[in-house]
Amino acid sequence: MTMQPATTPAHSPLASYTRRTLLTVICEASIEGRVAADARRLGAHGYTASDARGWGEHGTRDGGWPLSGNVRIDILCEAAVADAIAVHLQANYFARYAMVCYLSDVSVLRSDKF
Repeated sequence: MTMQPATTPAHSPLASYTRRTLLTVICEASIEGRVAADARRLGAHGYTASDARGWGEHGTRDGGWPLSGNVRIDILCEAAVADAIAVHLQANYFARYAMVCYLSDVSVLRSDKF
């Protein structure tokens, strides 16, 4: 007897996906509030933050005390908003803070939230 792989549709016919941009910002924990306020002012509807650890050009960021660590800030939004936030962060933070930003194209449900 030969088993056939289960097939599932890429997207459920009941789901309604919308394209959005995921802007991920990894930065010093001490500036999370400023970055979040800037993102909101530039059109983001919200963000999710989590602790992040690692090493790179600015050394090891192990979070040994709350403000010495990094945070990962994920912002789901329209592409134009993500671009505006990324440009702002580059112009205002990159020279003085450990920070990296990257963009991803994603499909979301409940697009009215983003």
